Amino acid sequence: MEVVIVPDAEAGGELIAEAMAQLLRRKPGALLGVATGSTPLPVYEALAAKVRSGAVDVTRARIAQLDEYVGLPADHPESYRSVLRREVLEPLGIGMDQFTGPDGTAEDVQGACEAYDKALVDAGGVDLQLLGIGTDGHIGFNEPCSSLASRTRIKTLTEQTRIDNARFFDGDVDQVPHHVITQGIGTILEARHLVLLATGEGKADAVAATVEGPVAAVCPASALQLHPHATVVVDEAAASKLKLADYFRYTYANKPEWQGI
Repeated sequence: MEVVIVPDAEAGGELIAEAMAQLLRRKPGALLGVATGSTPLPVYEALAAKVRSGAVDVTRARIAQLDEYVGLPADHPESYRSVLRREVLEPLGIGMDQFTGPDGTAEDVQGACEAYDKALVDAGGVDLQLLGIGTDGHIGFNEPCSSLASRTRIKTLTEQTRIDNARFFDGDVDQVPHHVITQGIGTILEARHLVLLATGEGKADAVAATVEGPVAAVCPASALQLHPHATVVVDEAAASKLKLADYFRYTYANKPEWQGI
Protein backbone atom coordinates (compact mmCIF):
# COMPACT_ATOMS: atom_id res chain seq x y z
CA MET A 1 0.00 0.00 0.00
CA GLU A 2 1.02 3.63 -0.43
CA VAL A 3 1.35 5.77 2.69
CA VAL A 4 1.07 9.54 2.29
CA ILE A 5 2.01 11.71 5.27
CA VAL A 6 0.40 15.17 5.23
CA PRO A 7 0.79 18.11 7.62
CA ASP A 8 -2.77 18.07 8.94
CA ALA A 9 -6.35 16.94 8.43
CA GLU A 10 -7.13 19.79 6.02
CA ALA A 11 -4.26 18.79 3.74
CA GLY A 12 -5.41 15.18 3.84
CA GLY A 13 -8.94 16.20 2.94
CA GLU A 14 -7.73 18.25 -0.02
CA LEU A 15 -5.53 15.44 -1.31
CA ILE A 16 -8.31 12.86 -1.21
CA ALA A 17 -10.91 15.27 -2.61
CA GLU A 18 -8.63 15.93 -5.57
CA ALA A 19 -8.25 12.18 -6.13
CA MET A 20 -12.05 11.90 -6.16
CA ALA A 21 -12.29 14.86 -8.54
CA GLN A 22 -9.76 13.30 -10.92
CA LEU A 23 -11.71 10.04 -10.85
CA LEU A 24 -14.95 11.87 -11.68
CA ARG A 25 -13.27 13.69 -14.57
CA ARG A 26 -12.24 10.31 -16.00
CA LYS A 27 -15.48 8.57 -15.07
CA PRO A 28 -18.34 11.02 -14.42
CA GLY A 29 -20.66 8.27 -13.18
CA ALA A 30 -18.18 6.80 -10.70
CA LEU A 31 -19.49 5.13 -7.54
CA LEU A 32 -17.90 6.69 -4.45
CA GLY A 33 -18.04 4.78 -1.18
CA VAL A 34 -18.31 7.09 1.81
CA ALA A 35 -17.94 6.76 5.57
CA THR A 36 -19.45 8.67 8.48
CA GLY A 37 -17.67 10.21 11.46
CA SER A 38 -15.61 13.33 11.98
CA THR A 39 -12.45 12.13 10.21
CA PRO A 40 -13.76 12.28 6.61
CA LEU A 41 -15.44 15.68 6.97
CA PRO A 42 -12.43 17.59 5.54
CA VAL A 43 -12.69 15.41 2.43
CA TYR A 44 -16.35 16.22 1.90
CA GLU A 45 -15.79 19.91 2.59
CA ALA A 46 -12.92 20.09 0.08
CA LEU A 47 -14.90 18.19 -2.57
CA ALA A 48 -17.92 20.46 -2.07
CA ALA A 49 -15.66 23.48 -2.54
CA LYS A 50 -14.48 22.05 -5.84
CA VAL A 51 -18.07 21.56 -6.95
CA ARG A 52 -18.98 25.15 -6.05
CA SER A 53 -15.97 26.49 -7.96
CA GLY A 54 -16.81 24.43 -11.05
CA ALA A 55 -13.60 22.38 -10.79
CA VAL A 56 -15.54 19.12 -10.90
CA ASP A 57 -18.98 18.02 -12.07
CA VAL A 58 -20.76 15.55 -9.78
CA THR A 59 -24.14 15.51 -11.52
CA ARG A 60 -23.66 11.88 -12.58
CA ALA A 61 -21.70 10.72 -9.53
CA ARG A 62 -23.13 7.99 -7.31
CA ILE A 63 -22.69 7.51 -3.57
CA ALA A 64 -22.62 4.22 -1.62
CA GLN A 65 -22.92 3.81 2.13
CA LEU A 66 -20.48 1.82 4.27
CA ASP A 67 -22.68 0.92 7.23
CA GLU A 68 -26.01 1.64 8.94
CA TYR A 69 -27.73 1.24 12.28
CA VAL A 70 -30.34 -1.53 12.51
CA GLY A 71 -33.77 -0.41 13.62
CA LEU A 72 -33.45 3.36 13.20
CA PRO A 73 -35.95 4.81 10.73
CA ALA A 74 -34.25 6.09 7.60
CA ASP A 75 -35.37 9.64 8.44
CA HIS A 76 -34.03 9.51 12.00
CA PRO A 77 -31.48 12.37 12.29
CA GLU A 78 -28.76 9.95 13.46
CA SER A 79 -29.33 7.20 10.92
CA TYR A 80 -26.24 7.13 8.77
CA ARG A 81 -28.42 7.69 5.72
CA SER A 82 -29.54 11.00 7.25
CA VAL A 83 -26.00 11.90 8.31
CA LEU A 84 -24.66 11.30 4.83
CA ARG A 85 -27.50 13.28 3.30
CA ARG A 86 -26.52 16.28 5.47
CA GLU A 87 -22.75 15.93 5.19
CA VAL A 88 -22.25 14.59 1.67
CA LEU A 89 -25.26 14.60 -0.64
CA GLU A 90 -26.70 18.04 0.08
CA PRO A 91 -23.34 19.89 0.06
CA LEU A 92 -22.48 18.22 -3.26
CA GLY A 93 -25.92 18.75 -4.74
CA ILE A 94 -26.46 15.02 -5.26
CA GLY A 95 -29.97 13.59 -5.02
CA MET A 96 -31.09 10.53 -3.09
CA ASP A 97 -31.75 8.80 -6.41
CA GLN A 98 -27.96 8.61 -6.81
CA PHE A 99 -27.46 7.08 -3.36
CA THR A 100 -27.45 3.43 -2.32
CA GLY A 101 -27.25 1.93 1.14
CA PRO A 102 -28.38 -1.05 3.22
CA ASP A 103 -31.91 -1.15 4.63
CA GLY A 104 -31.50 -0.97 8.39
CA THR A 105 -35.25 -1.22 8.93
CA ALA A 106 -35.79 -4.49 7.05
CA GLU A 107 -37.55 -7.31 8.88
CA ASP A 108 -35.20 -9.75 7.14
CA VAL A 109 -31.88 -8.21 8.08
CA GLN A 110 -29.80 -11.01 6.58
CA GLY A 111 -31.71 -10.65 3.34
CA ALA A 112 -31.05 -6.90 3.40
CA CYS A 113 -27.32 -7.57 3.82
CA GLU A 114 -27.23 -9.94 0.88
CA ALA A 115 -29.30 -7.53 -1.19
CA TYR A 116 -26.85 -4.71 -0.53
CA ASP A 117 -23.86 -6.80 -1.56
CA LYS A 118 -25.72 -7.62 -4.78
CA ALA A 119 -26.67 -3.97 -5.31
CA LEU A 120 -23.02 -2.93 -5.19
CA VAL A 121 -22.14 -5.58 -7.77
CA ASP A 122 -25.08 -4.61 -9.98
CA ALA A 123 -23.95 -0.97 -9.78
CA GLY A 124 -20.62 -1.98 -11.28
CA GLY A 125 -18.69 -2.00 -8.02
CA VAL A 126 -17.30 0.81 -5.89
CA ASP A 127 -14.67 2.84 -7.70
CA LEU A 128 -13.19 4.55 -4.63
CA GLN A 129 -14.01 3.64 -1.05
CA LEU A 130 -13.15 6.16 1.66
CA LEU A 131 -12.44 4.63 5.07
CA GLY A 132 -11.72 5.79 8.58
CA ILE A 133 -10.08 3.64 11.23
CA GLY A 134 -10.84 2.99 14.87
CA THR A 135 -8.22 3.06 17.61
CA ASP A 136 -8.46 -0.75 17.63
CA GLY A 137 -7.95 -0.98 13.86
CA HIS A 138 -11.58 -1.51 12.87
CA ILE A 139 -12.90 -0.36 9.50
CA GLY A 140 -16.62 0.07 8.97
CA PHE A 141 -18.04 -1.82 11.92
CA ASN A 142 -15.69 -4.74 11.39
CA GLU A 143 -14.39 -5.03 14.94
CA PRO A 144 -11.15 -6.92 15.79
CA CYS A 145 -11.27 -10.61 14.86
CA SER A 146 -13.79 -10.03 12.08
CA SER A 147 -13.24 -12.43 9.20
CA LEU A 148 -11.03 -10.96 6.49
CA ALA A 149 -13.36 -12.61 3.96
CA SER A 150 -16.58 -11.30 5.56
CA ARG A 151 -19.45 -9.97 3.50
CA THR A 152 -22.05 -7.33 4.35
CA ARG A 153 -23.68 -8.57 7.55
CA ILE A 154 -25.22 -7.65 10.89
CA LYS A 155 -22.82 -6.92 13.75
CA THR A 156 -23.43 -6.39 17.46
CA LEU A 157 -21.94 -3.18 18.78
CA THR A 158 -19.66 -3.43 21.77
CA GLU A 159 -20.78 -1.61 24.90
CA GLN A 160 -17.84 0.78 24.53
CA THR A 161 -18.87 1.65 20.98
CA ARG A 162 -22.42 2.36 22.17
CA ILE A 163 -21.06 4.56 24.97
CA ASP A 164 -18.83 6.39 22.48
CA ASN A 165 -21.76 6.97 20.11
CA ALA A 166 -24.12 8.15 22.86
CA ARG A 167 -22.91 11.71 22.23
CA PHE A 168 -24.97 11.66 19.05
CA PHE A 169 -28.08 10.57 20.98
CA ASP A 170 -28.30 13.30 23.62
CA GLY A 171 -25.80 11.40 25.76
CA ASP A 172 -28.30 8.59 26.31
CA VAL A 173 -26.67 5.22 25.63
CA ASP A 174 -30.08 3.53 25.79
CA GLN A 175 -31.02 5.29 22.54
CA VAL A 176 -28.02 3.83 20.69
CA PRO A 177 -28.97 0.73 18.70
CA HIS A 178 -27.30 -2.56 19.61
CA HIS A 179 -26.81 -3.67 16.01
CA VAL A 180 -25.54 -2.36 12.69
CA ILE A 181 -25.28 -3.52 9.10
CA THR A 182 -21.75 -3.12 7.78
CA GLN A 183 -19.96 -3.95 4.58
CA GLY A 184 -17.67 -6.84 5.40
CA ILE A 185 -13.94 -6.74 4.90
CA GLY A 186 -14.27 -8.96 1.85
CA THR A 187 -16.87 -6.58 0.43
CA ILE A 188 -14.69 -3.54 1.13
CA LEU A 189 -11.72 -5.17 -0.58
CA GLU A 190 -13.70 -5.40 -3.83
CA ALA A 191 -13.58 -1.62 -4.33
CA ARG A 192 -11.13 -0.61 -7.04
CA HIS A 193 -9.32 1.95 -4.86
CA LEU A 194 -9.29 2.04 -1.06
CA VAL A 195 -8.36 5.31 0.65
CA LEU A 196 -7.99 5.31 4.42
CA LEU A 197 -7.71 8.64 6.23
CA ALA A 198 -6.43 8.79 9.82
CA THR A 199 -5.65 11.87 11.88
CA GLY A 200 -4.53 12.44 15.43
CA GLU A 201 -2.14 10.72 17.81
CA GLY A 202 -4.90 8.45 19.05
CA LYS A 203 -4.84 6.60 15.71
CA ALA A 204 -1.04 6.16 15.61
CA ASP A 205 -0.93 2.61 17.00
CA ALA A 206 -3.72 1.44 14.70
CA VAL A 207 -2.04 3.01 11.67
CA ALA A 208 1.28 1.32 12.51
CA ALA A 209 -0.44 -2.06 12.91
CA THR A 210 -2.32 -1.55 9.63
CA VAL A 211 0.70 -0.58 7.57
CA GLU A 212 3.68 -2.29 9.17
CA GLY A 213 2.15 -5.12 11.18
CA PRO A 214 1.11 -8.55 9.97
CA VAL A 215 -2.15 -9.12 8.13
CA ALA A 216 -4.30 -10.31 11.00
CA ALA A 217 -7.97 -10.26 11.95
CA VAL A 218 -7.06 -8.64 15.27
CA CYS A 219 -6.39 -5.49 13.20
CA PRO A 220 -9.09 -5.56 10.49
CA ALA A 221 -7.58 -2.62 8.58
CA SER A 222 -4.43 -4.65 7.98
CA ALA A 223 -6.41 -6.40 5.24
CA LEU A 224 -5.67 -3.35 3.09
CA GLN A 225 -2.21 -4.87 2.60
CA LEU A 226 -3.93 -7.44 0.38
CA HIS A 227 -5.43 -4.83 -1.94
CA PRO A 228 -3.74 -3.89 -5.25
CA HIS A 229 -4.55 -0.18 -4.87
CA ALA A 230 -4.75 0.99 -1.26
CA THR A 231 -3.71 4.43 -0.06
CA VAL A 232 -3.30 5.41 3.57
CA VAL A 233 -3.32 9.16 4.19
CA VAL A 234 -2.20 10.22 7.66
CA ASP A 235 -1.25 13.44 9.39
CA GLU A 236 2.01 13.76 11.30
CA ALA A 237 0.41 12.75 14.59
CA ALA A 238 -1.17 9.59 13.19
CA ALA A 239 2.15 8.74 11.48
CA SER A 240 4.17 9.11 14.69
CA LYS A 241 4.50 5.35 15.34
CA LEU A 242 5.55 4.40 11.79
CA LYS A 243 9.09 3.00 11.64
CA LEU A 244 9.28 3.62 7.90
CA ALA A 245 7.90 7.17 7.98
CA ASP A 246 10.98 8.66 6.30
CA TYR A 247 10.78 6.05 3.54
CA PHE A 248 7.11 6.86 2.95
CA ARG A 249 7.89 10.58 2.75
CA TYR A 250 10.73 9.95 0.28
CA THR A 251 8.75 7.69 -2.04
CA TYR A 252 5.78 10.03 -2.18
CA ALA A 253 7.97 13.08 -2.79
CA ASN A 254 9.68 11.33 -5.71
CA LYS A 255 6.78 9.58 -7.43
CA PRO A 256 5.70 10.72 -10.94
CA GLU A 257 3.38 13.72 -10.74
CA TRP A 258 0.93 12.14 -13.14
CA GLN A 259 0.45 9.09 -10.97
CA GLY A 260 -1.77 10.64 -8.30
CA ILE A 261 -2.61 8.52 -5.27
